[in-house]
Amino acid sequence: RTRTRTRTRTRTRTRTRTRTRTRNLQPYTQLLAGVFIGQSTEFFTSYSFLPTQSISNAGVTGPATVVIQGLGVGMLSCAPPILLLVIVILGCNELAGSYGIAVAAVGMLSTLGVTLATDAYGPIADNSGGIAEMAELPESVRSTTDALDALGNTTAATGKGFAIGSAVLTSVSLMTAFALKAGQGGLLADPIVLGGALLGGMLPFLFAGLTMLSVQKAAGAIILVVRRQFHERPGIMDGSQQPDHNECIAISTQSSIEEMVLPGGIAVLTPFIVGFLVGPRCLLGVLGGTIVAGAMMAITLSNAGGAWDNAKKWIEKSGRKGTDDHKAAVVGDTVGDPFKDTSGPALNILMKLSAII
Repeated sequence: RTRTRTRTRTRTRTRTRTRTRTRNLQPYTQLLAGVFIGQSTEFFTSYSFLPTQSISNAGVTGPATVVIQGLGVGMLSCAPPILLLVIVILGCNELAGSYGIAVAAVGMLSTLGVTLATDAYGPIADNSGGIAEMAELPESVRSTTDALDALGNTTAATGKGFAIGSAVLTSVSLMTAFALKAGQGGLLADPIVLGGALLGGMLPFLFAGLTMLSVQKAAGAIILVVRRQFHERPGIMDGSQQPDHNECIAISTQSSIEEMVLPGGIAVLTPFIVGFLVGPRCLLGVLGGTIVAGAMMAITLSNAGGAWDNAKKWIEKSGRKGTDDHKAAVVGDTVGDPFKDTSGPALNILMKLSAII
């Protein structure tokens, strides 16, 4: 009996030590996730990497394609941080329950001093460049401040990424605590469901971003073809020569088929991946998050696109066609086309297809 009691006490102490060590790992887990979020933010916002460079390259075909490309890149940038936060929530919940998520949030908040400093660096560098320009300082000074300003944009975005991550984790732990205190446990108090809801809320942004980039890619290709035809056939402007419409139609048709493979695969495969790898509770959260975020996003895109289009028509109806405000409205109309005709309606398919599967 004495030996049995001793073994039991030893096992209990070992389990207690293991739990304590596991809980002590929570802040470091979130610090690591914060570092990855910062790296992801830098990748999408620094001009040293492809996403920002792709926005600059889109300027070859006009201001509208720059806006479309920028919106698409911004929406795509939601995916890595949200995936990291979902992994942290699920992992900390598995290790130490709601307490683990709360401690992880504290771990991210422990870097508050550094994140505030990096966030403030951006506007400081920006204003220094403005002062240098207004004071008519040498061009070398302005080039230095421009480099600092570009870095400041990235550091500001990184600081905001940390803030969003800690806000999400803090909100999840506080919401769980409130639900338990109010005696309203259920699914909403389940961190796995909330993690799935975050993942589902990210899907409409990823889906809309992919479809918007597809439109920009096809539109850019058509613009280059049209410019080439104007150069090779000057008589198009006076009607003495006919343009080759089939070349533009072929680009549009081919792009509409090829560019739907990835978004369609995401809509079809996500329920299978989440359902089999994580479970039905997480999948329920994914579906709920997709419906809520998808509905808001679809309404926003459809209404904004229609408003941009009608703003241009109103200017034309007022007899101001060809003016500067009409040119600006044409840019808005061009940006609004993928909003109301592509990304907005496509989200309806994402919501219904995910729920059906």
